[in-house]
Amino acid sequence: MSPRARPDHDFERDLTERLLGSRRLAVVGVGDEEKPRDRLGMEAARKVDALRLEGVTVFLAGVTPESYTGPLRQSRPDRILMLDAADWKAVPGSLRILEAAQIESTSVSTHSLPLSVVVEYLDAIVKIPTFVVGLQPDFGSSSRSLTAAEGGGVRRLAHAVAAARAAPKAKGPGARSKHRPPR
Repeated sequence: MSPRARPDHDFERDLTERLLGSRRLAVVGVGDEEKPRDRLGMEAARKVDALRLEGVTVFLAGVTPESYTGPLRQSRPDRILMLDAADWKAVPGSLRILEAAQIESTSVSTHSLPLSVVVEYLDAIVKIPTFVVGLQPDFGSSSRSLTAAEGGGVRRLAHAVAAARAAPKAKGPGARSKHRPPR
């Protein structure tokens, strides 16, 4: 099956499995907010933050996710979920958990350091399981606003995080806070 035709109907189940047992989750929004198709990760992180989920700390990392490795470690999460725009030629608004090898080939972002390097560092060196959720942008639109499909993907992702947190064994104590990128 081609990447475009790959259904993402198992996304919610896959996300729940990866968050199972997590008591403290860090959600990291990644992307360039000046570029409409690259800001989906930031939009999704804001949507997750608006849900005020217990045990979830949201970081708005923008184009410098590597600058957040210190604050991420200090927040002591047991899982890190990075949200970023990714192009795998799917239907706009589609969601996909990206493995490390897929990150660079699907990236639409302009990060100062490749996101795969940040993920590998957090996963292997810091020993915090880290994974990336890609949101498929709508490249057919020239609008500066989110398209209906992109907005649907952002909402679906936020609700999937909430549902995964509510799943048995995923609940736990923790603080909810937000860290903004430096200006």
